[in-house]
Amino acid sequence: MSQNQPSAPVWGLRSDIAPSFGARLVQEGCRLHFLADRAGFDGEFTAEQRQTLDATFPQFVKQLESALQSGALDPRQPRGYSTTLNGLTCDADTNGSHGYVYLTIYPAK
Repeated sequence: MSQNQPSAPVWGLRSDIAPSFGARLVQEGCRLHFLADRAGFDGEFTAEQRQTLDATFPQFVKQLESALQSGALDPRQPRGYSTTLNGLTCDADTNGSHGYVYLTIYPAK
């Protein structure tokens, strides 16, 4: 299978980056909830990258919640937000969806 073709539905923002992890988080006010059935991988992360992703994901969620509080992410308007932690980049946007935050996490270049 080509690295440009996801092996499962793409839940995040981008499908042109591999490896990547994409998810659709449920927004409740300024709180975000992760649903495992609305997330997936495209491509293969190394064992070290998977460990880093596991450790860093909660930090990304906290940053996204702060971005909702500050208005950097707006549930009513599409507005991209990007942050990098521990060698991973997280791109996120609500896409004006009034209740979801879509994200894609991938190794920083």
